[in-house]
Amino acid sequence: MKLLYAKSAWEAPRLTLPDFLDKAARDGFDAAEVYLPGRSEPPAEIRRLCAAAGLKLVLQIATEGRTPGEHLRSLEALYARAAEAEPLLVNCQTGRDHFAFEDSVRVFERAEALREVHGVPLLHETHRGRALFTAPRAAAFLAAVPGLRLTADLSHWFCVHESDLSDQPAAVAAAVAASDHVHARVGFAEGPQVGDPRGEAFAPWLALHLGLWRRIVAARAREGKPFLTLTPEFGPAPYMPVRPLENEPVADAWEVNVWMRDRLALEFGREI
Repeated sequence: MKLLYAKSAWEAPRLTLPDFLDKAARDGFDAAEVYLPGRSEPPAEIRRLCAAAGLKLVLQIATEGRTPGEHLRSLEALYARAAEAEPLLVNCQTGRDHFAFEDSVRVFERAEALREVHGVPLLHETHRGRALFTAPRAAAFLAAVPGLRLTADLSHWFCVHESDLSDQPAAVAAAVAASDHVHARVGFAEGPQVGDPRGEAFAPWLALHLGLWRRIVAARAREGKPFLTLTPEFGPAPYMPVRPLENEPVADAWEVNVWMRDRLALEFGREI
C-alpha cells in the first residue's frame, strides 16, 4: 500500500492555485487537497493544473443550507461537480450537528447512492459542527448506513469530548475501521489545533494522534488497499493560535505541515 502525503490549499489562501501546486510539488508532496467551492477554476482545470505539477488530487466539499433537505441537494450538486475532476477521493464535511439522526441518515444514504453512480470515493469528515461531530454519533451512523467511509480528523473529537478518547474505545475502533483518508492535525482537550506540534508541551497529544493514525494505516494495509492519503492540516490564523498582543500566528502553518509530513513519513514510510 502506498502512503500519499497531500498538501492542503487551506493554509495558503493568498497563493494562486498554480503557485500553490508548484510550491507543494517542490516541497515533496504527492497530492494536493483543494476545497472546490472556494476555487474559481472549473474541475477539469483543477485536475489539469495538478497533473501539470505532478500531483494527485483530493477534492474537498462542504454541504450547505438551513435544512437537511438543502444539505442533501447541496451534496448532490457539489459531489457531481467534484466527480468531474476524477480525483482520488472527495472529502465532504456533511450535514450539521443539530439535525435529527434520521434526517442525517437520509443524507448519508443519498451520498452512498451517489457514490454508486459517480464511482469516485466519497468520504465524510469527522468534524465538529457537522453530522459526525462526536465519536458515538459517528459510530451510530456507521452502524445505520453500511458502507459509509470516513475522513479521520480526530483532532475535533479530542476537543469536543475534552478527552484523549480512551474512554470511548468501541466508537474510536469503528472510526478507525471506516477511515480511508486522514487529516493529520494534532488537537487537544481544549482545541482542535495545538499551537505547534513540534513543542515539547504537546508531545503527549502528538503521540496519541500518531497511535490512532498508526491503527488506520495498519488496518488499510491489512485490507490490501492500494493507497492511503494523509493530509497534514494545520490551518492559518485564526485557526492557528495567535500571540494576543501582536496578533501574529505562533507558528508558520506551511512550515508546520511540512514538518508533520516528514514526521509521518518517518513513522509510516511511503509504502507498506
